[in-house]
Amino acid sequence: MSKTAAVANQGGREGSKPFCALERMIAWRYLRARRREAFISVIAGFSFTGIMLGVATLIIVMAVMNGFRTELLTRILGINGHLIMQPMDRPFDDYADLIKRIDAIPGVSFAIPLVQGQALVQGNIGAGSGAAVRGLRGEDIAKLKLVSDNVKQGTFAGFDDSGGVAIGTRMAEALGVSIGDSVTVISPEGDVTPFGVNPRVKSYKVVAIFEIGMSEYDATIVLMPLSQAQLFFNQEGKVQMIEVFADNPDNVDALRKPIEDVAGRQLLLTDWRQQNKTFFSALEVERNVMFMILTLIVLVAALNIISGLIMLVKDKGRDIAILRTMGATRNAILRIFLMTGAAIGTAGTLAGVVLGVVVCLNVERIREFFSWLSGTTLFNPELYFLSQLPAQMNPGETISVIVMALALSFLATLFPAWRAARLDPVEALRYE
Repeated sequence: MSKTAAVANQGGREGSKPFCALERMIAWRYLRARRREAFISVIAGFSFTGIMLGVATLIIVMAVMNGFRTELLTRILGINGHLIMQPMDRPFDDYADLIKRIDAIPGVSFAIPLVQGQALVQGNIGAGSGAAVRGLRGEDIAKLKLVSDNVKQGTFAGFDDSGGVAIGTRMAEALGVSIGDSVTVISPEGDVTPFGVNPRVKSYKVVAIFEIGMSEYDATIVLMPLSQAQLFFNQEGKVQMIEVFADNPDNVDALRKPIEDVAGRQLLLTDWRQQNKTFFSALEVERNVMFMILTLIVLVAALNIISGLIMLVKDKGRDIAILRTMGATRNAILRIFLMTGAAIGTAGTLAGVVLGVVVCLNVERIREFFSWLSGTTLFNPELYFLSQLPAQMNPGETISVIVMALALSFLATLFPAWRAARLDPVEALRYE
């Protein structure tokens, strides 16, 4: 009599209960490695490792994708208005009074007037770089916490009367300038002369250097006092647009009608979703495709469970036959092998969740380590916009990954367990 049969003989009445201690004990014995079953144990180990790595990879990739979206969204909305107002009939020459009326609308955090134009900026080194010059009041810059709270050099105090400009850290490095140095701003929209349009050229002292954390902004944005920008871009006494910042950026549609009512004129209203629709749609498509592709890793690991259990059923044919002759039902055999395969899937999933969480919590340290190890810059800010690798786990997505992995693991055990339950004891013992 085999050891499994001896255990079954001692089960008594308890063996008749579903998922009883006897069935769990037999399932656990089948999971333990023995010398003559080493190959089956290796397959089970591969299945466990595959599920663990698949789940961990899914969690890490989805967290990084979420981190990308959140960080980019925070930085884009931190310096750009949630709703952009542009005049259609006449310029915003009464912008001061209009902003007061807009600020009084429920749901509006604040509104700022803006003069904006493209220019070429030259410094001490290099041929210069293209820039988006934004004319803002000092009081409005103080409201843009992403800028005012991230000043690396200089200050925005007295910005309106400083006659200088503020630039990002990457632009400062590219131009070779620091606080107190001058930069030359060249605009193609210059003065009209009998000989044509002459570009407007003017030098400004650098009074502040900021770092938003998004390389595109840190390398291209120049902040100029509103009055200076009005003169430079021939917009004396008026602004080109008004940017409205909402308490809830996702609720900007509800603000359109109240803003049109208080403005009392024809407006072109553009919200942040329209301005960045292509960018965020691409991120969403990439995120969904990555989820589907990486799910295949877990599916392959689940297929390994099938092959391992089929081999285990074949190897344990004699034990199954003895259990059946001693009174074990087909359902009991089915449950034993279900628990055997499910244990591999559950353990692999839990290990994958732990590994994924640990990596997500230390993703920037891991990036720095591999950058040091390889001697190269992984996650180059010039290519990926952000200065560090973000990772933000979404509880709902993590739960969906866990449920998906467990479901695939449990489904993978059904066929081998069904084959074990259908095994004929007479056929299994005939050649023993």
